[in-house]
Amino acid sequence: FACSDSLPLLTVRTQNIDTTIFFSVSDNTWEVKANCHHFHGQLRRKPFRCFRQRRNAENAVRSYRYTVLTFLPLNLYEQFQRFANIFFLLVVILQCVPAIATIPWYTTLLPLIIVLSVRGMKDLSADLARRRSDSQINSRPCDVLTPAGFTTLQWKDVCIGDVLRIHKDQIIPADLLLLCSSEPHSLCYVETADIDGETNLKYRQALSITHSELISDPMEVLSALGGGSTPVYRGFLAFWGYVILLSPSMPIALYITFEMIHVVHCLLIGWDLHMYWANNDTPAQARSKSLNEELGQVGHLLSDKTGTLTQNRLIFRQCCIAGDIYGLLPHQKLVHRKHPPLDLSWNPYSYGGLHFHDQRLVDRLVKQQCPQSQEFLTSLVLCHTVMSEWKNGTIRYQAASPDEEALVVAARELGWVFLSRTRDSLTINALGQTLNYELLALLDFTSDRRRMSVLVREPGGGLKLYCKGADVVILERLQKDSPHQESTARALEVDGLQEGEALVEELHGRMERELMLLGVTAIEDRLQDGVPEAISSLRQAGIKVWVLTGDKTETAVNVGYSCRLIDPDTNLLQGEEIQHNTCRCSVIVCRCGNDSTHLTSPQLSSSPIKCLLMFNKWGARFVALSNQCQSVLCCRVTPGQKAEVVRLIRKHTSSVTLAIGDGANDVNMIKTAHIGVGLCGVEGSQAVQNADFALSQFSFLCRLLLVHGHWSYYRICKFLHYFLFKTTAFALVHIWFGFFSGFSAQPLYETWFIPFYTIAYTSMPVQCLAIFEQDVSAEGCLRWAALYKTGQRRDLFSPATLAASLLYSVYTSLVLCLLPLGAFHSTALDYQTLAITVATSAVFTVTIEIIIQTRYWTKYNIAAICLSLALYFILTLIVHSKILHDKLPADFYFTGTSLNPVVWLTILLTTCTATLPSLTGLALNVVLTQSSKHRVHSMMLPTQVRRPGGFRRGGVLRHSSYAMSQGAGFGRLITSGTGLHATAPAQEGAEAAANGTKENNDKL
Repeated sequence: FACSDSLPLLTVRTQNIDTTIFFSVSDNTWEVKANCHHFHGQLRRKPFRCFRQRRNAENAVRSYRYTVLTFLPLNLYEQFQRFANIFFLLVVILQCVPAIATIPWYTTLLPLIIVLSVRGMKDLSADLARRRSDSQINSRPCDVLTPAGFTTLQWKDVCIGDVLRIHKDQIIPADLLLLCSSEPHSLCYVETADIDGETNLKYRQALSITHSELISDPMEVLSALGGGSTPVYRGFLAFWGYVILLSPSMPIALYITFEMIHVVHCLLIGWDLHMYWANNDTPAQARSKSLNEELGQVGHLLSDKTGTLTQNRLIFRQCCIAGDIYGLLPHQKLVHRKHPPLDLSWNPYSYGGLHFHDQRLVDRLVKQQCPQSQEFLTSLVLCHTVMSEWKNGTIRYQAASPDEEALVVAARELGWVFLSRTRDSLTINALGQTLNYELLALLDFTSDRRRMSVLVREPGGGLKLYCKGADVVILERLQKDSPHQESTARALEVDGLQEGEALVEELHGRMERELMLLGVTAIEDRLQDGVPEAISSLRQAGIKVWVLTGDKTETAVNVGYSCRLIDPDTNLLQGEEIQHNTCRCSVIVCRCGNDSTHLTSPQLSSSPIKCLLMFNKWGARFVALSNQCQSVLCCRVTPGQKAEVVRLIRKHTSSVTLAIGDGANDVNMIKTAHIGVGLCGVEGSQAVQNADFALSQFSFLCRLLLVHGHWSYYRICKFLHYFLFKTTAFALVHIWFGFFSGFSAQPLYETWFIPFYTIAYTSMPVQCLAIFEQDVSAEGCLRWAALYKTGQRRDLFSPATLAASLLYSVYTSLVLCLLPLGAFHSTALDYQTLAITVATSAVFTVTIEIIIQTRYWTKYNIAAICLSLALYFILTLIVHSKILHDKLPADFYFTGTSLNPVVWLTILLTTCTATLPSLTGLALNVVLTQSSKHRVHSMMLPTQVRRPGGFRRGGVLRHSSYAMSQGAGFGRLITSGTGLHATAPAQEGAEAAANGTKENNDKL
């Protein structure tokens, strides 16, 4: 049933013709009639040209912003919200006033129109892409109830009150009220990964009144649904004249060029094949076009763990049963001869994918030589909340957490197959024998209990309670002198997985006592490929890596060892030694050598984080302490606290922060940081949609920062310095010439040279500089990661470097103005000759300067310089032609060219004098210094990177863990019987699977 808002249902009144439903919020009431288009058609919003006046919204998705009539006014309104566009519009207005117009108005209006047009076309292109995306969503089919029955329409045609028929796995772009479903008690499961990133299924249930009505007789119900010339006035006019003359010092081309450079840098990121992930055909994406240079200045990296550093695909690796460890130990390597694939040809339910290599367990199970092993697998196949379904003759599982699915799948591969469940029974297949267990109680898992239990009645009539959970929680509930307890404890240290204390509910705690230990499982969430190497390189680059996870201390510390966040030879000190520097929260400081320190904060679950965020002094102390460390590890952190930690760093440091995550729980952290990076993982697309950059693997972040980030920062800095130099040197010439012209606002340059200087004579070389320039190759950036610290220190764009560029431009402008004036002082050369001499000297000077600045030459750089010089001479000849002068003498007042040797000697002398400081500085830099960049180029031998040895655990006891970051499961729903069959349904394909052939049995 389609509705416009999520409103509580008060009453449902069934009539002979239609159905009327009343919704109420506070004092407002909405009346909705089912399948009554005439009633709702009166309330639908009617469009009038580009304006819409509606009461009830349509179901069509509209994320685009413009229409044919609104594009021009809305886009111009948005663009003129930028100060630069308003400034140049005012300059054009001033140029239209004849009293103060020193240069023609069209010399500024034409570039402004070009800028507005380019940006308008860019906005139009993006809006058309949004419109195409909306069209794909709106045109998806759906079944709508009509007088002729269910008819296939498009989602955009759905209106309020329509009765829809939804199919399995169908995408639903609308707010619906569930009336009934094919499941018992009208239960359905929905996935909201595209909304909140959560991939676990959520249940929805129809109201009992609609369920009973539609179940009783569905077809029957559905069928029913002027001024003086004073000195003050002349000074006023001269002032505004100089405003117009100096407007090129902030050229409009700077903004369009800057934006174009950002777009090209983003394209280079997307075209980088080293950041392309072929497994899901996903390249790197730059969703923001204005943060490229900040990628080269990141000082703090804040990362999620699960799904970001790890693959979020849990694998059953080991188990310990009756004191015997099955599976490969961490120090063992997988050798095919020593550990061949398991022989599971006897199991018709084996579909492959089990990463478990120990034939001993399989032999004991098949031969029924170990009752403890059989009981262990029985607990795995019974103690869970997994839902099963048959699809294409195979059984599939839907689990609330990946670890539950991994355990049930492992039991299935080993011969204990979970077939189905009802509200009061569980059906399994153990070594070919189908067994039915009566489910008496299900004690669900919570983050406080850290365990779950099921109480079942065996086929033989006996009662048993199976419990699984964290090691510490289970061990304290075992029988006294429980067999295999000591050997299992030793196996826990070998497995390297851990868990902490638990708060026991009184009722469940009395049931879960005097347990008999069956075994231990070790489930591995593998690190993504290249994560240790990437973190090691990022640390060498001076980036402080913070990992924010919801896991407990021991799990997080072990992951820190695995991904090289913490060095193996690090000494762990208890936090009591540094409590006076923080806020009396438990922390661990890791010291490695004398000059590198690592900090992990393992118990930032609730009160420590609040403590740091509530008191500004303590937060400042903690951040100051962490600045002395290279890595920080925060444990038991909620999604909201992740964002607060980012704010804490931004508040007390000046470094650029980057947050990376893969799920909806990381969105707050991603949006709070300066730069947000989303991983295309298995937890939906919310992180990518809210991020500035999208990657497929965490290891790609190393290349994004160290290569593209460093290059973007280096290129943008050189571009800005050069642009400041060439525009300031060009514009300040008018100031110095004013001392000789009585400050009459007389331009020294010819009118047409002013726009051409920025658009044609100097634009292409600087664009090539900003796009292709690099100080070190990509391999060098990755090999010598310390070069990245240049951006962190802001060495290339600081107040000192800006002042140096400004002083150099002032010197150049003085040379360009005074030297030709001095050379022509006692000659008969006219104003035209002086203007051409200064203009030519300016073009030659900025061209030589960019030749000096360019370190990485390509064919595009050479072509741009040659083309710019050619355009200068060609356009100068055209503008000075006699034909244009005769037709438009007011606009083209210079005619003819000069071949006077004095002019060319003056140009040569002026150019050499203007570029002398730059040439001298380059020569002294090459002779007297050897920068790190030159050392990099001089080193040809690759550096051997030593991999650290095994983990050094120190004296800290480490136990195995159980995933504790998930919420409560479906236990209460299952035990209540809601949505489950009273009797076990027929197993579709079960007989075929049991009696089928063996072609697909051996999948390993």
